[in-house]
Amino acid sequence: MSYLTAPALQEAVYGCLSADPLLVSLVGSAVFDCPPQGMPPAEYVLVGAEDALDRSDKTGRATLFRFTVSVRGTGGGFHRVKEIAAAVDAALTAVPLNLGVGRLVALDFERARARRDRAGTARQIDLRFRALVDETA
Repeated sequence: MSYLTAPALQEAVYGCLSADPLLVSLVGSAVFDCPPQGMPPAEYVLVGAEDALDRSDKTGRATLFRFTVSVRGTGGGFHRVKEIAAAVDAALTAVPLNLGVGRLVALDFERARARRDRAGTARQIDLRFRALVDETA
């Protein structure tokens, strides 16, 4: 295992989400790989934290990434952020991503957590995905 494929996976996930027509219709260009500076948009998508685990064996080197994509929104109920979260899931799991380094073997939705902030004005859904990347490809 190495962390060699991490940047390629990050770029592919960000690129996929930024270019997805349904997601763009819902949040425009509000897809970020770091928290937005200043006043954030009312609704946005944030590619976030990840864990990387060695999944190498005798046949080659591989890494299992578990990463989070967050959908954040203010006002109203959860319906709107759930629509955006569903679009994120559809974009990432519909078509295999092409990586510049390594080969994506699988990318699957693992779980989601929806919550409100303490004031009750903001909503957040954290979607957790698993991506297995073959480094020998």
